[in-house]
Amino acid sequence: MAPITWRRGPGGHLGPCPQAPFAVDTFLAQPLVARLATHGLALQPVWYLWEDEKFWVITGPWSALERRLTADSAFTLVVDTCDPGTGRVRQVLARGHGTVTAFDAARGRRKLSRYLGPDEEHWDTRFRPAGSAATANRWACLAPDSLRIADLSFRPAPGAPSPAPLGRPTPLP
Repeated sequence: MAPITWRRGPGGHLGPCPQAPFAVDTFLAQPLVARLATHGLALQPVWYLWEDEKFWVITGPWSALERRLTADSAFTLVVDTCDPGTGRVRQVLARGHGTVTAFDAARGRRKLSRYLGPDEEHWDTRFRPAGSAATANRWACLAPDSLRIADLSFRPAPGAPSPAPLGRPTPLP
């Protein structure tokens, strides 16, 4: 199936996209890693929250993201999955402009619970929205002007390799 492009309408909203090859909001609700490119060909993996037709990424003084978005607000972000064993390949490529805003702890909890689980007591202290590190947190609010949505799935050959399941990570001290 050919990729489709979903653009913001006159009211500034993306609105429904019935021709999308898969449920985009459901896909973006998964705790996936996105790759974010900004000014100067800077590329970084990010955890994100897709909410209010925007990607929300936590930033702060440890990151150059705020400085890069201030210098040039344009961004490209891709969220994709590829399972060679099943042949399922899905991709959302967003292009638009970003701003940096004050941190909202409730939004931070919604985002981080997707990646770290619901119990904040078990989170690394760096990620606790009410912890000491949270005072420097800011949001990179990435508003896409367009989303390019593609289902690039294929039928795998018999006996095609499948990625080995990941083992449990070793806890940090």
